[in-house]
Amino acid sequence: MSSSYPTKPTHSRHDTALIHGLSTAEFARLTEVCTEAKSKAYCPYSKFRVGAAVLTKSGSCIAGANVENAAYPVGVCAERVALGTAAVEGARPGDIRAVAVSTDASTPSSPCGFCRQFINEFCEATTPIIMFDKDGKWVVMTVEQLLPMGFGPDQLKRDQAAAAQLEQ
Repeated sequence: MSSSYPTKPTHSRHDTALIHGLSTAEFARLTEVCTEAKSKAYCPYSKFRVGAAVLTKSGSCIAGANVENAAYPVGVCAERVALGTAAVEGARPGDIRAVAVSTDASTPSSPCGFCRQFINEFCEATTPIIMFDKDGKWVVMTVEQLLPMGFGPDQLKRDQAAAAQLEQ
């Protein structure tokens, strides 16, 4: 898929769900949860509502919404709220099957750079990220497509192994 967002989905929901290993019911649940979460966003400054949902391997669908603060860096994105909640509920790296994000923008919006890195910590490179616009149009990309050459736990393991070899 190209890096530009199409104005219409390139696959039917059913086809996309099959491509990414999600059932039609799972796709519908992610859609519902992230859209509902968007309605709960606290964004008095930007007025940019974002809802997120993560689907875990155990079948849980966990919501998150952006929460702003007058001191802008203190705010938290919806994706990090959802993944943080999943972690509190016991999810660990590799336990997330899909992430969905919903905004009021006229084209699907991708997770910000901070969130891409956070998603990379918990998801496999092939995990689908489903992005919805205000009209329910969507685009699906994988973690690897959104964050090519992402830095994650595997890089630290390689660095630790290299350091151990140097000590010998």
